[in-house]
Amino acid sequence: MRTNRLVVFDCDGTLVDSQHSICAAMVRAFEGARLPPPDRQAILSVVGLSLPYAMARLLPEAEADFHDHLSDAYKRAFHDMRRGGGVEEPLYPGIAALLDALDAEGWLLGVATGKSDRGLNLCLAHHGLAERFVTLQTADRHPSKPHPAMLIEAMAEAGAEPGTTVMIGDTVFDIDMGIAAGVRSIGVGWGYHAPEALWAAGAHAVAMDSEALHRHIGAP
Repeated sequence: MRTNRLVVFDCDGTLVDSQHSICAAMVRAFEGARLPPPDRQAILSVVGLSLPYAMARLLPEAEADFHDHLSDAYKRAFHDMRRGGGVEEPLYPGIAALLDALDAEGWLLGVATGKSDRGLNLCLAHHGLAERFVTLQTADRHPSKPHPAMLIEAMAEAGAEPGTTVMIGDTVFDIDMGIAAGVRSIGVGWGYHAPEALWAAGAHAVAMDSEALHRHIGAP
């Protein structure tokens, strides 16, 4: 029986605040297609989904091929922004200290994100966190959240069971994925979905700061 304890974090809106860059890239993608861009709240509401699913929610009347076209445009825009030094993905307050504390307590750490492999690796390397995580699961290799595939693979790689795993995220997609995988699911109130939505999705707890999150992770 696998008994390792594992904490899996979402990235955007949970570990890092990337909303400025996400919104800027989305606006560029829509404007490049000569479409009025969605408003900021609409964009943030789909953060965490794989790009084609996010585009389908933002532009439901379009065909799947066009969703793929917009997804590619978004990726190009984000890449251009990163190359020009325009990507902003600061860590949220207390996250670095929280990861240190969990590591010291014997928790294994992972990430499950709608980012690409490349985007996640660049983000973690920028913050010096690449070696912190024993398992990294992205949209490149899995169905979109809330499908539980990312968590199932993370547990397999870390040698953990649902009963010894915790999912941490800021969106209902994270909570839904955690519940689908049978793991304890904790929301964070500093991200892109309202705490009330996280509670309604079935979160076991919702933390409003990193210290409260640390307590919730340790509580059975």
